[in-house]
Amino acid sequence: MTETQTADGAGGTAPAAPTRAVVGASPRRPDGRARRRTPLLTAALVVVLAAALVASITLGSKAIGLGDVVQVLTGHGEGVADRGIIEARLARTAVGLLVGAALAVAGAAMQGLTRNPLADPGLLGVNAGAALAVVVAIAVFGVGSLTGYVWWAMAGAGVAAVLVHALAGLAGGGVTPLRLTLAGAAVTAGLASWSSGLLVSSKQSFDSFRFWQVGTIGGRGLDLVGTVLPFFVTGLVVVLLAVRQLNALALGDDLARGLGENVVLARATVAVGVAVLCGASTALAGPIGFLGLVVPHVARFVVGPDHRRIIPVCLVAGPTLLLAADVVGRLVAHPSEVQAGIMTAVVGVPFFVVLVRRGRMASL
Repeated sequence: MTETQTADGAGGTAPAAPTRAVVGASPRRPDGRARRRTPLLTAALVVVLAAALVASITLGSKAIGLGDVVQVLTGHGEGVADRGIIEARLARTAVGLLVGAALAVAGAAMQGLTRNPLADPGLLGVNAGAALAVVVAIAVFGVGSLTGYVWWAMAGAGVAAVLVHALAGLAGGGVTPLRLTLAGAAVTAGLASWSSGLLVSSKQSFDSFRFWQVGTIGGRGLDLVGTVLPFFVTGLVVVLLAVRQLNALALGDDLARGLGENVVLARATVAVGVAVLCGASTALAGPIGFLGLVVPHVARFVVGPDHRRIIPVCLVAGPTLLLAADVVGRLVAHPSEVQAGIMTAVVGVPFFVVLVRRGRMASL
């Protein structure tokens, strides 16, 4: 937190109020330039997202004409030779939209909740819990379908999130950002070790799990998207309703209480929304990293610290990055492909490094 010094009447100095380098420090007085810039930026991102959607449907191991895509979308695609490919890419694009938006929003909420600029959706142990549940489903119960993985992953993510919060509150005094971060790291390490132990003991389980673990938006049907869609909607609504509380929590617990917020309830609400979004994303696409870390930083750098502006930008920028990474992964290894979980880091890391080197990473 930065402070400026001002001269008082006696010629001394006194610390001024915290500046807006802290996320949400002035939610009722947003910076005018950032406020004017947000609609223009969002409109530009929507255009870029539309281009990513078109690329996701038309580009790949086989290029598809826009005319054929339009015919399939309008229900006149019976004579289109590539109808099956188009329908598979439509489902893949829908998965990218949902997962990209969910991970970006969850990352922004997680960073505001913990006041940790390096926080990402995996901090609550959600990814590790979902992964362990899928390993158990494969190794113990013989589950071999994506539909079965979804429910196990959702259950594992939920149990892990509850365990993290329970451990963070054991010492008394409530759940603090530091305790939440430490508990999340400990639970993640413990669950990951259990997953590794089970996988080492079963080669068949390892072969089945590794395709899910790498993180991909391909091979998922629209029926699977419909199964998980209610969880995405629920988590997103919870986070959107808690945007004002996120601005207050980012100031610190004492200031949040001074603003009339119930800190315990606010933390629990945001944590539930994050856990649901992360659990649904991990269940549908596997553990996709980095996206939930970098997108909120980019949004915060461009539109300022107010989560009322950060969240809408994340809703558009997250799917754009994920779909772009997926398209690049299809093109660079033609006729094979590099999974989206790998390409998100390859595509996003250079831009993130530039922000850090130029000192443009927004403070929390």
